[in-house]
Amino acid sequence: MAGDWRMDRIGAALRGENPTVLRRLTAGFAVIGDVQFLPGYSVLLVDEPDVQRLSDLPRPKRLSFLSDMDQLGEAVERACRRLDPAFRRVNLEILGNTDPFLHAHVWPRFEWEPADMVGRPVWLYPRERWSDGQFALGPRHDALRDAIGSELDRLRSGT
Repeated sequence: MAGDWRMDRIGAALRGENPTVLRRLTAGFAVIGDVQFLPGYSVLLVDEPDVQRLSDLPRPKRLSFLSDMDQLGEAVERACRRLDPAFRRVNLEILGNTDPFLHAHVWPRFEWEPADMVGRPVWLYPRERWSDGQFALGPRHDALRDAIGSELDRLRSGT
């Protein structure tokens, strides 16, 4: 049934059923965000559904997760810089306040953002940005998905 993967994002990724997965990384899955009001927004999902915090992972896997977060952040940065000359930077966050599984947010930031939002956390954007259908992930984001995935491949191959 359409939408069921959202109820178990990590399990769906492990089963190959999460359509937002960009790449399988060492300690998790790079996925593109469901909402794209900041084009390129991505998330790193840990590959163990029961892990809630970074500190729940043994140190070697914890370091792998952080390395994966770094790679996803750089891939988003490279792709967004190439696709939008107004790209400014990437913000990386591990929050854990809402979803009960370890994940890291990768937020691209742009010069075209409203002046009152440029220096503020993404979470302070108006609620309607998060639910407005015009920002929902869809086929128009395929080139962006491909660009981030290609950058992840380059980074993993050392180029």
